[in-house]
Amino acid sequence: MPRFAANLSFLYPDLPFLERFEAAARDGFTAVEYLFPYAWSKQDLAARLRGNGLQQALFNAPAAGADLVSVGRAWDSGARGVLCLAERQDEFRYGMALALDYAATLECPRIHVMAGLLPNAVLRESLLQAVADRLRWACALAAEQGVTLLIEPINLRDMPGYFLNRQDHAHEILDAVAAANLQVQMDLYHCQVQEGDVATKLRRYLPTGRVGHLQIAGVPDRQEPDAGELNYHYLLALLDELGYSGWVGCEYRPRLGLQPGGTTAGLGWRQRWSF
Repeated sequence: MPRFAANLSFLYPDLPFLERFEAAARDGFTAVEYLFPYAWSKQDLAARLRGNGLQQALFNAPAAGADLVSVGRAWDSGARGVLCLAERQDEFRYGMALALDYAATLECPRIHVMAGLLPNAVLRESLLQAVADRLRWACALAAEQGVTLLIEPINLRDMPGYFLNRQDHAHEILDAVAAANLQVQMDLYHCQVQEGDVATKLRRYLPTGRVGHLQIAGVPDRQEPDAGELNYHYLLALLDELGYSGWVGCEYRPRLGLQPGGTTAGLGWRQRWSF
């Protein structure tokens, strides 16, 4: 059966963030992920992980910013990464150093590097070499502490203008960078919205060993993976068939929203589907 990690940026929205660790452990999760850790101290987060017997599976490098104040404001200000923005080299390097510092304390083996939004009137192809060069530098830095970096295709309905939105494009970047510690984060929700043919893509890419993390959510509403266009009973069984042993992040919005206990009430999908 796949190993599920609770995404604490999405699940348990009725609770303050630091209380979500205990809630996830109580519901049987043994790992967590979330968007950004930088609003909290490394020590507080590490204590929540240890105290609840949880592993940190993944978090994102900063969306932008060259200091903690600007990092904290970047996402809400619309930043979606600076990887493809050549003029923001200092922010990219600061963000990678900060992310790796947190990863060391949290014993987190993976960091998602957000690609960013394409500048107006700039063609994606014109930025590929610069993106590959920047990732090659970042991978060398991350390799010093045994961390794997991930890039994730994100659909253009949810994030218009995002630099990276197709699975084949992500794997082309891996080819160009040629770093052993660069992998793809494959979100099946984003894949279905942008491209479809999800099972075929799983069969194509999982055997390569270059997919380092998966995420799931129902389509089209990004709620529990128990309704909508994707047959997760089939897809989760396919992960076992293909021998995938990594984490599957539960990055969905609970159907019951902010209702107290709503996330827990919606976890019936996990109990029903055992393989």
